[in-house]
This record gives sequence, structure tokens and C-alpha cells, in this order.
Amino acid sequence: MHNHTTASMFLLMEFADLRDLQILHFCVFLGLYLIAVTNNLLITILVIIDHHLHTPMYFFLMNLGVLDIGSISVMVPKAMVNSLMSSRSISYSGCVAQVFFFFAFATSDLALLTIMAHDRYVAICNPLQYELIMHKDACIQMVVSAWISGILNATLHTGGTFAVTFCSNVVNQFFCEVPQLLKLACSDLYLVEVGLLALNCSIVLGCFIFIIVTYMNIFATVLRIPSVQGQKKALSTCLPHLTVVSLLVFSGIFAYARPPTNTSSPLDVVFAVIYTIISPLLNPLIYSMRNKEIKTALVKLFCAGPLSNLISNKVVL
Repeated sequence: MHNHTTASMFLLMEFADLRDLQILHFCVFLGLYLIAVTNNLLITILVIIDHHLHTPMYFFLMNLGVLDIGSISVMVPKAMVNSLMSSRSISYSGCVAQVFFFFAFATSDLALLTIMAHDRYVAICNPLQYELIMHKDACIQMVVSAWISGILNATLHTGGTFAVTFCSNVVNQFFCEVPQLLKLACSDLYLVEVGLLALNCSIVLGCFIFIIVTYMNIFATVLRIPSVQGQKKALSTCLPHLTVVSLLVFSGIFAYARPPTNTSSPLDVVFAVIYTIISPLLNPLIYSMRNKEIKTALVKLFCAGPLSNLISNKVVL
């Protein structure tokens, strides 16, 4: 018979027992966190202040940056604090908060990536009606619906996860991941959350299939463009988006769609790091690496101050 417990806190997985390795993990996580937050914040600021970026594509990209900042901030700071303080604990309320905000940001993220695929489809396959379809009010409504869907999905999963009684409080992950929490359940109520996860995975696969079909239509249209430069320009906005979606979907499905087992695998941690840290870290790099408009706005942002001072000094002289 299992011993039932009403956990007041959970014990998360440690990356290492040695103090030097704990400090190393803290430094690595801190570096990755600062890079991810800085890059996403930078893109968000660029879109806000540069009027050339006031288009639907960059409006969606700005919201994606905000979601990525929120997503990585849910998990990583607590993991850093635990490594620095040589601790494993997280409060019950802190665990609830991690589950809620992770699902809120992740669901909104996927919804927004699906919307961005639709935006690219209209821009490339139906350019003459682009402004009519993707007008300002429509874009705002799409983003609001993405955020609302995230909050509703997070509420369902948080309620389904923490309605169960836990037999243990030891979580085999560096944050409160739902599949790992369900392994600690004593009652059959965890089956409710399993059902919700199965439904979620079906929706994720549906979104992924929609995105793939959308891009097949986009690529078919791009191949009909007579200009090679036009083909490259169209593909440069599509391939990064497809890369981001694939990275998020496959790593998330590996963690949440596998049959539950009593054993833990190092791959659990690897894929958790991919969808919680690497994905938010790479998103701004993937989108801005070959994007001339982002590069131009970035140069203007950092060169405006020195150039304006130089010009004003010449005027004074």
C-alpha cells in the first residue's frame, strides 16, 4: 500500500552533488538565461520603436519574444537559485505556478506560431488581399485569442495535475514537469490529466500538420516565382519559422506524449532543456540571423546615439 502524503513542498532533481559543479551549472544557466532574455527583449524593443517594423509579421514576432521571455523565466531562475544555494526544494505553490505559467506560455507560443504560418501563407500566396485579411484589428484579435487559449489550457492542466494525491514529493526533473508529477500520483484521478495531455498532444499535432500543409502550399507558390531573388526572399521568412516550430513540437511531444514509465532517462532532461531553454534562446537568433530589416533596425538602434552626437558636434563647430 502506498503512503499518501500532502506535500507542502517538492524536491527537484539536482544536476550535481559537488559544489564546484553546482556553481558551474549556475553559471551556464545564468549565461543562457541572460542571452535568451536579452535577445528576445531586444527584438521586442526594435519592433516597438522602429516604424518600419510595424507590420503583422513583426507584431507577431514581438509577442513571440514576450512569450519566450516568460517561458524561460518560469523554470530557469528557480533552477539557478537551487544550484547556487545547494538546494532541491520548491514550495507547493511554486510548483503550481510553474505548471500554470509553463502551459500558459507554451500554448500561447504554439498558437502564435500557427498564426504566423497563416500570416506567411496570406503574404506569399495571396499578396493582393494581404492588407485586407491581416489588418490591425484582425492581428490584435488573433494575438488575444492565443493568450486566452494559453490561460484556459493552463487552468485545465493545473487543476488536473494538482487534484491528485501524491505518494512522494521527489520530482525527477529540474522543474515541476507534469509527466514527472503524474508518476508520483496515488489516486486514479491522474487519469484525468493523462486524458488532457493526450488531447493536448492531438491538438499540437493538428497545429503542426496545419503548419506543414501551409508551408507546402507556400513552397509550391514560391517555386512559381520567376525571380530567384524573390524565391530566396520568400524562403528566408519561412524556413526560420519552420525550424522554430519543429524544435518546439518534437521536443515537447517527446516529453509529454511518451507512455509513462517508472524509470527516468537522461533524455528527459535533454529534451526538457531544449523546449524550456534552447527554444527561447534560438528563436530570436533564427529570426534575425538572415533578416535584413531586423539587422537594419539593430544598426540604427546602436548607431543612432553616437551618430547623432557626432552630427550635433559638427553643427556646433
